[in-house]
Amino acid sequence: MNRRTWLFLAGALATALALAGLLSPFASSSPDGLERVAKDKGFIEKGEGDPVWKWTPLRDYVTPGIANGHIAVASAGVIGTVIVFGCTYGIARALKRKRAHRSEK
Repeated sequence: MNRRTWLFLAGALATALALAGLLSPFASSSPDGLERVAKDKGFIEKGEGDPVWKWTPLRDYVTPGIANGHIAVASAGVIGTVIVFGCTYGIARALKRKRAHRSEK
């Protein structure tokens, strides 16, 4: 990749991390759309109990072990952003390699 592409990716990642870290503590604490519909229609209790994935690392969008609520939410946002960015980058690189391999044949 050329320098311009790296600068763009670095800027995009920095912007995403800033938004995740600075704005996520101010997200609404109201239920999201699916929770709201379940509550309004009277079947919210069917979703309670054991979660589908018990060992999720950032349950309820909070980093465990951090006492300050705002920092716990902000760090979960930053961690999630890094994970998504890394996975997306890895997939893009793999697809690029696959495409280059095909063109060599």
